[in-house]
Amino acid sequence: MAKVTSKLQVTIPKVIAGEYGIEPGDEIEFQAAGDVIRVLPPRRRHGARLSLDERLRLFDRSTARQEEREKRMPRRAESPDERGWRREDLYARGEPD
Repeated sequence: MAKVTSKLQVTIPKVIAGEYGIEPGDEIEFQAAGDVIRVLPPRRRHGARLSLDERLRLFDRSTARQEEREKRMPRRAESPDERGWRREDLYARGEPD
């Protein structure tokens, strides 16, 4: 448990700071949330550290993974007759026949 100093300062436990990437000099946000106060860690832009070439390489790799998944799990297109209902049936639900 952290204590509030006479200057209204609070020390963030090291474990919590490490888990959320809070470092000395970071600005954190305090947000009122009813009977509690939320502490929001600094927003980090992890993607900003990557070069354009690295970002494109990661994008291409994820696109290839998605294409492989789609090949393994082909979707069969159903006709309205095969599924047993029609679009119009959705709008008539709950109405007396």
